[in-house]
Amino acid sequence: MPEYRTPGVHIEEVDRGPTPIQGVSTSVAGFVGATERGPLEPQLVTSWAEFYRTYGGFTTDADWDPGYDPTLAYAVRGFFENGGNRAWVARVVPDDWIDTASRVASADLSDGSNTVMTVNAIGPGIWGGNVVVEVDDASSGNPDRFKLRIGYFRNASNLSNDYDTIAKATNEGPPEHEEVYDELSADETETNYYKSTIEGSSSLVSITAGSSTSPPSNGTTSLSFSLSNPASTLQTNLDIGDYNGSDVQGQRIGLQRFDEIDEITMVIVPDETQHDDLRLDVIAHCERRKDRIAILGTESDTDLTGLPTSQSGQGLQSEYAALYYPWVTIRDPETDLERDVPPGGHVAGIYARSDANHGVHKAPANEGVRGIIGLERTITKEDQQSLNPEGVNCIRNFQGRGTLVWGARTTSNDPSWKYVNVRRLFMYIEESIEESTQWVVFEPNNPDLWARVRQSVSNFLTGLWEDGALMGTSPDEAFYVKCDRTTMTQNDIDNGRLICEIGIAPVKPAEFVVFRISQTTAGGSGGG
Repeated sequence: MPEYRTPGVHIEEVDRGPTPIQGVSTSVAGFVGATERGPLEPQLVTSWAEFYRTYGGFTTDADWDPGYDPTLAYAVRGFFENGGNRAWVARVVPDDWIDTASRVASADLSDGSNTVMTVNAIGPGIWGGNVVVEVDDASSGNPDRFKLRIGYFRNASNLSNDYDTIAKATNEGPPEHEEVYDELSADETETNYYKSTIEGSSSLVSITAGSSTSPPSNGTTSLSFSLSNPASTLQTNLDIGDYNGSDVQGQRIGLQRFDEIDEITMVIVPDETQHDDLRLDVIAHCERRKDRIAILGTESDTDLTGLPTSQSGQGLQSEYAALYYPWVTIRDPETDLERDVPPGGHVAGIYARSDANHGVHKAPANEGVRGIIGLERTITKEDQQSLNPEGVNCIRNFQGRGTLVWGARTTSNDPSWKYVNVRRLFMYIEESIEESTQWVVFEPNNPDLWARVRQSVSNFLTGLWEDGALMGTSPDEAFYVKCDRTTMTQNDIDNGRLICEIGIAPVKPAEFVVFRISQTTAGGSGGG
């Protein structure tokens, strides 16, 4: 209660109406896997171009394991091709890269007495040995400024020459990725201080600052150097622990990092079948979080008759997982050859597209798959008759309609959570209410607060009903909200608990459409 000390009229603004509930995003994907290069810290990318700039292309550090075939880049590309627009990427590497992860410049840049800086690759991997840095005078000619040119030469074999010589070499060509920073200062009090400028924007290197405030020169106007080569101990295989959250460079990587990113609603690990039980760990992550769904694929070229047994026998049943079959065939951008890749990334993009066009309540099925040229296997109607009841969502080609996702089931055996859109609708409602009702915490737990909570939730659910997400011809048939003495005992109130009970009737997809057609004689009851 405000305290008034001066006579007169005092105006107060009092918020007594319901606080609106804002719907959360439902189409943010989380990808886990090996990349060509890049940081270990998960990064948000909003386009294929941004992924390529940060993590590189389809070639990876597979030299550590010649039998391993990473597919994450293909999955991310398929995600954006099919309508996705926000994806978190968690790069994984073998956990024993901790001692050789940072690639320091082969020689410190010095003004003759004090070290100016040391340049490190932004993340571990043999790719760091192909980063070349050139230090030159600033374009303005200001002696207190300098320019850095940083290039990643994917196929470089001789990095002993200067930057331009490498870039013009026939067997190497221009850098795969290049960054130029001009008019930099070595003085940390300047706005264009080189360390803060590069740390905020480079996808190739990080900088360790030295003690000098003079521009690096080494007595020359231009200096080129490559980062040091990785140690031989990098020849190590990835294992399931690296995906789950190994400790590399003192930080956790893989799935465990996604616990810190609340907005993720779909998890895709394209190489899941290359590691025993990895799919089970992805499902366990989603079940523990309860705010995201695992989009899974089968093994490549899986036998049709083995699919139901494989799905059931390996314990994949979950209301937080959906399984898609078969793999899709693309034109490999690197080789221009046909290649089969897991469908998870493409399907995740379809989830995002369907959410944007129709809403999360609509089943993400009967949607075309973009960016593919075919399927690894042709699935017929008869084939799907045995797969659909087992929770295997088929991707099929239909003459005149193209290739479509033709299934919208989770892998759950519980009829209440049989459909992907029902599970995702509940996740959307739960997360939206949770995030938008934080204001309730520590408010006086009385009937006035209960009424405001009921009104906020009712308004939100009414909007969903109007959008067609809930069943019923009226809001009363679509949902109910209780928050009063019937949902809380005095003991609950005494212990600071406010309990709101919500019931909703979700819309379920018309999975089987049946038209009953009969023939009648003229003048019969069915005649016109």
